[in-house]
Amino acid sequence: MILEHETLLHKRYQIRENLGQGGMGSVYHAIDENLSVDVAVKENLFTTEEYARQFRLEAVILANIRHPNLPRVSDHFIIAGEGQYLVMDFIEGEDLRQRMERVGILPENEVILIGAAMCDALSYLHARKPPILHRDIKPGNVKISPDGHIFLVDFGLAKVYQGNQATTTGARAMTPGYSPPEQYGTARTDTRTDIYSLGATLYAALTSVIPEDGLARAMDNAQLTPLRKRNPDVSRHLAAAIEKAMEVDPGDRFQSADDFKLALLNSKSMTQQLLGTYTVPPAPSESERKSDPSKKTENVLTHSTPPDEYAFVSPRKKQLERERRNRYFLIGALLAILVVGILGVMAFRPNSIPASMRRLFPFLPPVELTAIPTETTSITQIIPSENPIAATATLESLLIQTPVASPVDHAVIPTPFGADYLQVAYASTRTGVAQIYFTNIMSDQAIAVTNMPGGACQPSWSPDGSRLVFISPCGIKKDTYQGSSLFIINADGSGLKPLPTAPGGGDFEPAWSPDGQYIAFTSLRDGYMQIYSYEVDGGDVNRLVETAINKPARQPSWSPNGRQIVFAYQRVTTYELWIMSSLGSNEKQLFVSGDVLSNQYPIWSPDGDYILFSQRSVTEFTFPNLLSLKVGAGNSPLQIKMGVLSVEDVDYSPNGSWVAYESGGDRGYHVLYSTPSGANQARITEDVTFDDFDPAWRPIPKQP
Repeated sequence: MILEHETLLHKRYQIRENLGQGGMGSVYHAIDENLSVDVAVKENLFTTEEYARQFRLEAVILANIRHPNLPRVSDHFIIAGEGQYLVMDFIEGEDLRQRMERVGILPENEVILIGAAMCDALSYLHARKPPILHRDIKPGNVKISPDGHIFLVDFGLAKVYQGNQATTTGARAMTPGYSPPEQYGTARTDTRTDIYSLGATLYAALTSVIPEDGLARAMDNAQLTPLRKRNPDVSRHLAAAIEKAMEVDPGDRFQSADDFKLALLNSKSMTQQLLGTYTVPPAPSESERKSDPSKKTENVLTHSTPPDEYAFVSPRKKQLERERRNRYFLIGALLAILVVGILGVMAFRPNSIPASMRRLFPFLPPVELTAIPTETTSITQIIPSENPIAATATLESLLIQTPVASPVDHAVIPTPFGADYLQVAYASTRTGVAQIYFTNIMSDQAIAVTNMPGGACQPSWSPDGSRLVFISPCGIKKDTYQGSSLFIINADGSGLKPLPTAPGGGDFEPAWSPDGQYIAFTSLRDGYMQIYSYEVDGGDVNRLVETAINKPARQPSWSPNGRQIVFAYQRVTTYELWIMSSLGSNEKQLFVSGDVLSNQYPIWSPDGDYILFSQRSVTEFTFPNLLSLKVGAGNSPLQIKMGVLSVEDVDYSPNGSWVAYESGGDRGYHVLYSTPSGANQARITEDVTFDDFDPAWRPIPKQP
């Protein structure tokens, strides 16, 4: 039964309207009276004990989803005898079906961006442990917000995929045209089920026609109409990518959402964007629709053929039809080869045709005898004219002559050169396990420094730029590294030296002092994170900071003069920025940020005037922003608009004009650089198939 308007559900959610209804229940727009926010409530009317048990398990997993293209699940509950309910973000705007009905066939570039955003969401869901399948991707479940952001909504059918186990909870929903054959019960569903449905959704967006049903195609009762037959303006590469996603056999489809996304972007030579940054033009407002009749909803999405009207054809009849087509094709091919052969002889060897047959072809030229030359033909040598361009400047000369602009001049700052080594060390998983590389940002050539069996990451340069300190084992990027130790290595990969560690390890986040005598680092040797220093020449290890028991202190960063260390300290629920002397005394908090905002990854500017750090909320899912704090009493930090989704682990170039940082999220990390104000941004690492993180700009050796 559909809930009536203003019904108070679970003593908290006031129903406003019914957004949609299916065989398993309805989706409602409601108001959370506790928080005064709009929410979407998904209803499931299956209320058996087994359904309820599985629902609780899956609801908890869904509640941990955090992705910019997915709504958050904020609550779940069961009302005995009535149903199960999921509460999630209410996404305003139009869904893709409404958009298709409003404008008809969507532009190709817009469809690619929608597909890329949905692939990001699916990749995140499929990468969960265990994987999460959406199982009902269709235009009505792709939402476009008023600012053009793209969301995959309606998790009422989402199921946790437990390996080879069949789905035990909920009915399998089939949307004709969008559901693959296995979703009708012909086989177990897996992540490739969602790839098929997304391909069908993009097919409909490019043609305004729902594709032929997957089950009918699997039974040879229907064939998929080529996309370009319905819309010849679609590029061949894009059509091929979408049709591959819709293959009947899951083994013939893209095997991951990332593969599908890459094919979509490559079809139009579009570059990958950072997570959550794919957007499309939003729907026009109501006033715009009234003033412009062309923006009113007029088009209707149609089925290519109603699924229930597919006529049954016996297997024997289908086999005979295939054999007939094959015979016709073979005969036609032989005739074509014969005709081409005859025409070829006529065109290139007319003299080889017998005189008796030449009467049948009066248009052939008369037979002529070919004379054998008796003299050598002379060859005239052509000397090219002189190049009119007197001189051409090389790339190096242009770079040397170009002046370096002030860091605050956003309009004319060139790519950095000449001022320093131009080399940035970082960790990369390009070989499967993280290792340290360094790259010259002008050549984009990655040079391997380490080859540690357990991986290596978190590089920090010595002041003269000749050595690196790093941690190992470190297979992937993590928040902490239990069991890791510190190592020193020369920049050319020689002279590997392990540093002393406590039993069980747990040393990470190293930072070399400006005078090269000490390495500050975070250690778990006390059972919780504390900051220690290692004397490079003497080998002594000392604890620097004294905090309350089990209160973590981490991420040390030296001031340029080596007299102070800024670090992150978690007293209650959030990390705060604190400062102390290099000997571990005079500890004090830099500023108060409260119990909502957490501050980490501090780094000092080369002139000692500023501290950059990352800040994020601990009460809701947000990506870290970059803030700048001018060192001095009474100053408040200012946010820097970097133009990327997230900013962490920032490092200054030696001259202070540039910063390198990592940006990404749950699907991967990449290293970028820009001015400290966020201008002239560029990637240091381009490949998106592996993670790049922990950047460290190589310093310039000080002149004696």
